[in-house]
Order: sequence, then structure tokens, then C-alpha cells
Amino acid sequence: MCLAVPGKVLDLQERDGTLMSTVDFGGVHKDVCLEYIPDAAIGDYVVVHVGFAIQRLDEESALATLAEFERLGVLNEEFGDGFALAAKQAGLADPTAPAQPDSEVTS
Repeated sequence: MCLAVPGKVLDLQERDGTLMSTVDFGGVHKDVCLEYIPDAAIGDYVVVHVGFAIQRLDEESALATLAEFERLGVLNEEFGDGFALAAKQAGLADPTAPAQPDSEVTS
């Protein structure tokens, strides 16, 4: 599933002539392109779809949406480990989990 998710602009950077930001999605930080909203400021909430900020959003709406996404488990689906999620859905062990030490056998 690919959603548009609200997040908070943490910084502004120019990378290779492109306006970028680190955006906070309820504790998950991702790089986001701000070219569609070039006047975005630090502290603004933006709606992000596939790595691009596409719209500004007021803080109350952004926080309510993030809380609902968290309640529904959507944030983990969107930002979590894809391999772990696929394994869980298939009823398999998490391939990204640390290996469990073999139990020692003593005679």
C-alpha cells in the first residue's frame, strides 16, 4: 500500500540543486523532496507521497492523522521493515531478526 502520510519538516537542505528536508513521521525520519512546496518552513507539517511533499497540513490534522495511522498499524506497514512484514504475513520467522544462539547440549 502506498499512502500520503503527514510529517513535520525538521530541516531544509539543498542537495544537487533540489530542495530537500528530513521529515518526522511520528518518530520515523525520512528524506523528502520539497520542490512542490518550495516555501515550506521548519516546523511545518506536510503531506508526503512517495518521497515528495505534496501539500501543507495544519498541526492538529497532521497529529490526528498520525495517531489514527498508528492505531491502525499503517505506519509500521508503510515505514517498517518490508522483509519482516512479509515474513509475518506468510507465517514465517523474521529473516531480519538476530540469530538465536544454539542451545548448548551437555552430556
